Amino acid sequence: MSEIEPGPEENQKSEPAVAETQNPVPSVDESSAAERDRETKQWAMFIHFSILAGWVIPLGGLIVPILLWQIKKDELPGIVPHAYVVFNWIITSLVYAVICFILTIVLIGILGFIALAIVTIIFAVMGGIKANAGEVWEYPGTFIKVFK
Repeated sequence: MSEIEPGPEENQKSEPAVAETQNPVPSVDESSAAERDRETKQWAMFIHFSILAGWVIPLGGLIVPILLWQIKKDELPGIVPHAYVVFNWIITSLVYAVICFILTIVLIGILGFIALAIVTIIFAVMGGIKANAGEVWEYPGTFIKVFK
């Protein structure tokens, strides 16, 4: 006699499939939240890097961060702390520049301007990298904190 195997109905188990429980499909809200978080990090990085626009366009390092902040502040409120860090550094660096200008009488101010330029480049790059990682990094040496 031949042996008959059970039909497909009898082989099915009442447990859910393993693939369904291990890899749930992200909901639309989760994927849009992840996209919004990525976009916030990206724009925060742009705000930090925008300080460097002053090297290409006169007053660009002052105007571009303000424009980026004004354009995106309502859409991406996560960029506001980054903008405040950048604005505080801009104000502080202007004070440092005035001090360097006064010190040019004794020629030390020239070295101060060079140091200020190098520090601003380093801080903008480091702030941008940390912003892209989702971290708000306050620039060292910022003693004027108008924005909090």
